[in-house]
Amino acid sequence: MVDVNLSEEEQVEALKKWWKENGKSVAAGIIIGLGGVFGWQYWSQYQQEMAEQASLQFEQLTQSVAANSPVAVGQAENIIASHQSSAYAVFAALNLAKVKYQQGDITGAKGQLQWVIDNADDPSLQQIARLRQARIILNEGQVDEAAALIAQAPVDNYRGDVAELRGDIALKRGDKTAAKTSYKEAIEYKVSNNALVQMKLDDLAAAE
Repeated sequence: MVDVNLSEEEQVEALKKWWKENGKSVAAGIIIGLGGVFGWQYWSQYQQEMAEQASLQFEQLTQSVAANSPVAVGQAENIIASHQSSAYAVFAALNLAKVKYQQGDITGAKGQLQWVIDNADDPSLQQIARLRQARIILNEGQVDEAAALIAQAPVDNYRGDVAELRGDIALKRGDKTAAKTSYKEAIEYKVSNNALVQMKLDDLAAAE
């Protein structure tokens, strides 16, 4: 750096010398700094455009699913492939699982739900996928497999729904006492379909 005690002429000469020795690195630093700024701006703009594109594609997907349109599968697969690290991909996979299940592609439906369990960042979305997958497995008669899957479920806002599924598993095993206990727990923890669970409890009481 320049010594503040030098005369004006000495300072000019010292600056020339300093610039000769350090000018290239300073210029490079400025260029790199500007590149970083503009690069970040470009990246932010790109991310925004991708998010808007994913939002539009997902809106189109939901409309196709509601209309039972055959294009829904392709739309969902495109979102998952193009926006794999976004929440839109997770929601697309959940929708695709629903479509495949309705089409009778049970293996495909379970595969999409497993993808959500493995890739979703949100534990709630993982839990939704886990519950749906366990329900499909139980409906196939694979009671032990469904029980093993639901045993992995953490205690969260879906505790009531987990309890309902445990009750269904217990009922499949013929354990009406355990089923009744689980159904009561499901109602206590605000299961999604309270009326349905209450109906299951009433049926058990009538059978007794």
